[in-house]
Amino acid sequence: MQAFLKGGSSAGLKSKKDKSLSDAKPGSSKERRQPNAPWVEKYRPRTVDDVAFQEEVVAVLKKSLQGADLPNLLLYGPPGTGKTSTILAAARELFGPALMKQRVLELNASDERGIQVVRDKVKTFSQLSASGIRPDGRPCPPFKIIILDEADSMTGAAQASLRRTMEKETKTTRFCLICNYISRIIEPLASRCSKFRFKPLSSDILQARLKHIAEAEKVNAEDKAITALIDTSEGDLRKAITYLQSAHRLKGEDAVTEKDILEITGVIPKDMITQLIQTCYSDSYEKLEKSVKDLKAEGYSAGQVILQIHDEVLPRENLTDKQKSVIAEKIAICDQRLADGGDEFLQLMDLTSVMMQQFCHPGN
Repeated sequence: MQAFLKGGSSAGLKSKKDKSLSDAKPGSSKERRQPNAPWVEKYRPRTVDDVAFQEEVVAVLKKSLQGADLPNLLLYGPPGTGKTSTILAAARELFGPALMKQRVLELNASDERGIQVVRDKVKTFSQLSASGIRPDGRPCPPFKIIILDEADSMTGAAQASLRRTMEKETKTTRFCLICNYISRIIEPLASRCSKFRFKPLSSDILQARLKHIAEAEKVNAEDKAITALIDTSEGDLRKAITYLQSAHRLKGEDAVTEKDILEITGVIPKDMITQLIQTCYSDSYEKLEKSVKDLKAEGYSAGQVILQIHDEVLPRENLTDKQKSVIAEKIAICDQRLADGGDEFLQLMDLTSVMMQQFCHPGN
């Protein structure tokens, strides 16, 4: 008891902890990654070479890592294609882990990024000088990097106020803007950056990466389950990895099947969509109303129903171009209404009623 009060026990625990940390080899997974971390973070690319399927931007960043100057960057493209991971990996190689926090300022949509933040936080950080030597004695670029993630959600005034800061602090700071929609970035700001489009990842890249993670985490996933992940993620690797981890948590050591993936992702079984479309051919409003109510009772979102109806109906060869155009226009209108907060049941009834009219009375 006396030893415990004197702190002997805690000291012993501390020495054991220090010993376990010293046993970890530099660069080992024990040192770099926490075992309970989300797989999205655990398998995030650590170097520029790890970034998949984005050859152009990787080539530019590699030249910058070899000594060439780094321009202001504008990275745009669909979510989950590696935009943030790429610039973070490049910064990690440029500055090393010790200088990352001092040299890199990352702001995203969860932070307040109005005009005041640009004037204060961004401007203050960009005015700080930076040396060209790392703590380990190796040379590094004498500038800092400001990463503005989801820059398309910044206000127009905040983007306008950033123009002068980018020009004025070019000696000490490089900016990297990341967005999904380049059209929402004002032209004067976009013209000051080198633009790189990130492509949706191909099925082969997604399959290879998912199988690697499944093998590393000892996930028993069927081939059909991997295919379902690729189809539902639509080129978004982050989404696919999250779904895979959720399925593994659900099933444990049991095999992850295609049905498990569809349940987790909220995708409606194909036979239910087919049945709804067949009901539209019945020319019975009562049957259509019952079918839509049954679908809603299963808990599926109207947005997912509309998306799958679009993928199922429009490729059909037995429909004329006029019928397809009328249905496609109604899909767009109902989707916009849902985005504005419209009632899901009413929008589904509106869409399916138009489909029934086009299937049964196309001339009207």
